[in-house]
Amino acid sequence: MLDTHARKYVDPAINAAASGFISAGFSPNSVTILAFFVGISSSILVFFDLPLLACLMLWISGYLDAVDGSMARMLKKSTPMGALLDMTFDRFVEIGIIMSLGIKFPDTRLILLFLSCSIIFSMCVFLTVGALSSQIKESKKSFYYQAGLAERTEGFILFSLMILFPSRVALIAALFAVLVVITGFQRLKEASRILN
Repeated sequence: MLDTHARKYVDPAINAAASGFISAGFSPNSVTILAFFVGISSSILVFFDLPLLACLMLWISGYLDAVDGSMARMLKKSTPMGALLDMTFDRFVEIGIIMSLGIKFPDTRLILLFLSCSIIFSMCVFLTVGALSSQIKESKKSFYYQAGLAERTEGFILFSLMILFPSRVALIAALFAVLVVITGFQRLKEASRILN
């Protein structure tokens, strides 16, 4: 929801960084890779009990994840491979956080498994609809982007809360999972309208 409705407010900062990276000679894919390593460092920092630094790295990775797409559009170099790297690395960052929390807090593993399954369900709908509707709608992104209740920014907020409030990991993860499942069903409902 925030990715869709609040993006216009952060676009100037994203575009400024994109211009800076382009001027420095970076390619969009190199920033995608940088975002991945910064994001993975977040899960390592969670494991070593550095929650504030973990959250900072998580949000920097999310910012860079937006910057690479902006760079690709500025350079008119959006590619299927770039989109694939972006989506794959995003999931690895999420998996890293979930795994670190599961290792540190074994009693939360069942609810973290439920969260993982909800993400798989929602992403399956998201990616399948994007692929099937590519001929139907145009998008600024590499494929048709379905908005939903829980998008990447909401995920980062909830991951940050889990990192910062470890005694509430199970409760926040349960809320997160429910929001992601609702998002998946929102996307299914929209898909039935688009694809029929």
